[in-house]
Amino acid sequence: MPDRKMFWRIMRRLLAANRGRLFVILLALGTGAAITAALLNLQVDAKRRITSEFRAFGPNVIIAPRNKISSVNATTLDENITRQFSEIPYGQPVLAVASLYLIAQASPQRSGRFVPVVVAGEKVVTGIVGILVTKSKFAAGAQSQCRVGRKVAEQLHLQADGNLFLRNGGREESCRVAAVTANGGPEDNQASINLQAAQRLAGLPGKISVIQLTVTGTPAGIQKYINTLAEHLPEADVHGVRQFTEGEAKIYNRISGILSATVALVLVLTGLCVMAAMTNVAMERRSDVGLMKAIGGATRRVLRLFLAEAAVLGLTGGMLGATVGILLSMWLGKAVFGIAARPRLIVYPVAVALTIIVAIAGAYPLRRLANIRPAAVFRGEP
Repeated sequence: MPDRKMFWRIMRRLLAANRGRLFVILLALGTGAAITAALLNLQVDAKRRITSEFRAFGPNVIIAPRNKISSVNATTLDENITRQFSEIPYGQPVLAVASLYLIAQASPQRSGRFVPVVVAGEKVVTGIVGILVTKSKFAAGAQSQCRVGRKVAEQLHLQADGNLFLRNGGREESCRVAAVTANGGPEDNQASINLQAAQRLAGLPGKISVIQLTVTGTPAGIQKYINTLAEHLPEADVHGVRQFTEGEAKIYNRISGILSATVALVLVLTGLCVMAAMTNVAMERRSDVGLMKAIGGATRRVLRLFLAEAAVLGLTGGMLGATVGILLSMWLGKAVFGIAARPRLIVYPVAVALTIIVAIAGAYPLRRLANIRPAAVFRGEP
């Protein structure tokens, strides 16, 4: 107990001995911690940001029939496959849309002129780790509703709340146009109806053409999920949309590499600043160390004292700098992406720990104090 009290008493005296140099060291450590925390928080948040941005482009995983030949059974999948895939565990929600595509004759009037259009029967399936929830893209209780692409609406002179009649092989379905969509993609050339209505129109009950999945997560996690789906669904062809998965991986790897290299550079520069300040400290404390060793202080205890001082400085600078850095990352996210970066709790202890390590590494010049001879110090020798 007396040794411990003496230890902390000497520690307080060391920290208060030269407040100017103490402020310089804290400023260097705090600045390094702030930049480190800001970049690490942006790096972690970039993964979520890039993932959400790429998901806005649409589905990134496709489940399709394995053999694309002329037979009907080979070009469609059983609708029960939606339940099978939803029972495959994945750590995040997976949004899936089951679709059945066909070409039907369409007209705004039952007795009018019919023209061929692409019809997509759709049903939203949300699978969350073994739970299957089915939703319709259309209003509840309004199975006769449909959505029409802009080009189809122009061809048939259709408007919202109008009627659309569809025929295929003697079968007929009608629906009310709930909306005219203009996405700038293939959806503009098709009419979307309820999946069950499309199955009746095509004469394919319980069949679907494809399942389009929107899977969130890292590129590696998505690829692992694709491999798991392929193992559990041997009758289907499961593959990712290559442009999305590869583009997402390349962009994130480049951003992550740049931010990681910048963090390493900042830590090295911070360590050099601390090392320069500690070199002056080592020169000033030669007489103090000589006195400690002269009255019986072991070299190991003396070095432990100075390393503890460096650790305290690193802890203080790291805690203050990491707090400022996380706030800085939120401002940078708002300025660059238009949305403030979300603070990540894991970043704070990592930034503080890295700052403590840099502070201890920067205290390397204090090891020179271990070679000081008390007699030489008292004689005034350099």
